[in-house]
Amino acid sequence: MTAKGSRLASDTAMVMAAGLGKRMRPLTASQPKPMVRVAGKPLIDHALDRVAEAGVARAVVNVHYFADALEAHLAERDTPEICVSDEREMLLETGGGMVHALQHLPDPFFSLNSDNIWLDGPRDAFQDLSDCWDAQQMDALLLLVPHQRAVNFSGPGDFHMDPAGRLRRRAPGRIAPFIFTGIQIVSHRLLRDAPGGKFSTNVLWDRALEEGRLFGTTFTGQWFEVGTPDAIRPTEDALTLG
Repeated sequence: MTAKGSRLASDTAMVMAAGLGKRMRPLTASQPKPMVRVAGKPLIDHALDRVAEAGVARAVVNVHYFADALEAHLAERDTPEICVSDEREMLLETGGGMVHALQHLPDPFFSLNSDNIWLDGPRDAFQDLSDCWDAQQMDALLLLVPHQRAVNFSGPGDFHMDPAGRLRRRAPGRIAPFIFTGIQIVSHRLLRDAPGGKFSTNVLWDRALEEGRLFGTTFTGQWFEVGTPDAIRPTEDALTLG
């Protein structure tokens, strides 16, 4: 894939913030995971600050667990412009959350997890994705990081990527060189004929994989896995050094 220029592919990002944060317990016993503080500020502010710094104007944030507390916090922000997608009645998971919020999302849109922390490389994460986005070929474009630039990550990886950027999943019992950062560009085409209710984006990725329309690009910066309380201190130490 070749660079397309410096224009961002979308002016809107969906920020996934509705989950129960079970792996972050006990810190999430009385607050949503996006409100857990790392390096002096809530996780969701790390994500939204990056969104704003990249020039992405709007963020659609889904809420469910401790939704009132999260909404009150979001109301204090000036940038980016925030639109709340209310999932109080039912937690819809990643795919269902996108479908529920679709009326607020342009085609295409960025999507990221509310617990994403990263240090940008030569370009910011959203520019890395935008430079490689090709709506004619892609239903989704995933931002991937190799193991050596994934702090706190100890898993076997998620994807293999060919020279054109097309992805295939890691085989069971094997190791894959690339890890999904939680950041992607999503086309409305990916969400067509989606299941009702709650479901994972993996369902839609599987179809895109079969059709050769799931792509990836390598992130030029450093990414931090912040899934458990034990990951907070190493992340804070690395951010201080960074």
